[in-house]
Amino acid sequence: MGRLKLTDQDAGAALISYRESCPALLRRKDSSGLTRASNWSVSCTAAKRWPADDAKTFFATYFETAVIGDGRAYATGYYEPEIAGSRKRRVGYDAPVYALPDDLVRRWPKDTPLAQRLGRPPLGRIDEAGNVVPYYSRAEIEQGALEDRGLAIAWAADPVELFFLQIQGSGRIRTPDGEVIRIGYAGQNGRPYTSIGALMREQDLFGDGPGQYPASMQGIMRYIHEHPREGTELMRKNASWVFFRELTGSGPLGALNVPVRPKSSVAADPAFVPLGAPVFLATDRQEANGLWIAQDTGGAIKGPNRFDTFWGAGDYARETAGGMSANGQAVLLLPKGTLTRLRVK
Repeated sequence: MGRLKLTDQDAGAALISYRESCPALLRRKDSSGLTRASNWSVSCTAAKRWPADDAKTFFATYFETAVIGDGRAYATGYYEPEIAGSRKRRVGYDAPVYALPDDLVRRWPKDTPLAQRLGRPPLGRIDEAGNVVPYYSRAEIEQGALEDRGLAIAWAADPVELFFLQIQGSGRIRTPDGEVIRIGYAGQNGRPYTSIGALMREQDLFGDGPGQYPASMQGIMRYIHEHPREGTELMRKNASWVFFRELTGSGPLGALNVPVRPKSSVAADPAFVPLGAPVFLATDRQEANGLWIAQDTGGAIKGPNRFDTFWGAGDYARETAGGMSANGQAVLLLPKGTLTRLRVK
């Protein structure tokens, strides 16, 4: 544990987030198969009263380290954006922020062989003939597939800002009269996520030359604003659409249904990393280094060592998250005794 080089501040923030994750850790099934709910009980009991100024001792006492796969990590960043919007549709506020529709279902299409019906059924909808079909794509939704169904929580002023708020998974909408509406992830349409940054890279749109843009969120947004027709087509190539719910409380909620915290919460793939587990990152970006708690997931966060670091709200968070691209190593912290149990198994 000593080789992880934890700082007092870093470990203290992680302890607070870990403590908030414990209720979920003690009741949910670990999709990665690495741990059982009971494995976390000793450390969660201790975390309740452990002083934050001695958090390094807490993690050294109750956890052992493990590397998943080759441990070669790639980390991006996300934040809680604030965009302009309105409770009601009005001139200049035309991009709908939709709640979860009631016709979004998980069903196997009738022609899916029984042998292939593994895991959760795919998301879709039932058409007029009673068949399961894919749910409406981003393009279909933007073209009015869900209009007049009373699903709009609010209306955004800028569809590009809304697009990136969907990628972040949560955010704030500030209305013209000063009301702040906090929204969080409620679901997704079941369509695959496509990185428009990757598409721009394929088109050689990133760089310092004429007609090129910075390889960051800010650069992508600038391209779309300066090329609205091509930008709309580009965004629609990401057929995934995120639905929201209105939130109350001190911060955006992650996949564990607890608030995610700046510089201590990270999104991970629950198929490989137990949600609620501590993760240590050592990368080529100093800001991303240190101890994080896996409290969230993301459509683009797939694989054993793929992470998305959370930076909070405001200009610094937007700038840091938008330009975050870190390569390095990831070390997973598991309750002591886990590795012995897995080897015996």
